[in-house]
Amino acid sequence: MGLASWRLGSGAWVLYTFSKLPLVGYLSSIPGLSPGPSARRRLSREERHAQLIDTARRLVREEGTDALTLGRLAEQAGVTKPVVYDHFETRNGLLVALFRDYDARQTAILEDALAECGPGLAARAEVIASATIGCVLTQGQEIPGVAAALAGAPEMDALRRGYQSGFIARCRAILEPFTEGGSLRPPALWAMLGAADALAEAAARGEIAPEEAVAELRRTIIAMVERGRPGA
Repeated sequence: MGLASWRLGSGAWVLYTFSKLPLVGYLSSIPGLSPGPSARRRLSREERHAQLIDTARRLVREEGTDALTLGRLAEQAGVTKPVVYDHFETRNGLLVALFRDYDARQTAILEDALAECGPGLAARAEVIASATIGCVLTQGQEIPGVAAALAGAPEMDALRRGYQSGFIARCRAILEPFTEGGSLRPPALWAMLGAADALAEAAARGEIAPEEAVAELRRTIIAMVERGRPGA
């Protein structure tokens, strides 16, 4: 008797022989022997990393930063602890990855909006204001808790400086052409960044409406550019 007949048992094999069905079809007709759902596709490292980041963000939003541990993340993501440790090594490493993910998403939102907007100063100022405030409200609700958990950590200081410097450099590149031969001074750019952070935080707390925050930041940006023009 062959391997298939040994697995089916002699009686079942006889029935199969007279059924004139393909073997797979016959197996499917036997209760308990029908093929189960196909195994889930194994995620690539990049896909697994994205899944873990999304799960961590959800955990922070729903339960707070204190609830976010590598073990808890593994449980919620449905993976073993070694998988999570392979991606982040430490809790601070996970928090840093969350901050970097937020920065990357904010940058992508800004660039996508710039690609679609008009060429004038008002349109560019509106996009910067809307993207900055909107990203905090819709994408970065978990970031204040993450930043607080990393307060004082060397990683956080480096991340914050990198984020601030990158944002200022991008705004200068977008806006300085509108100074008509002038320039945007560093103090003005830092003041704009401070206003953006303060307005976004106030809108997130509900102290001002999001549209008020966007309008005020837009006016701040336009005024900064106008002050940078020759003779201003």
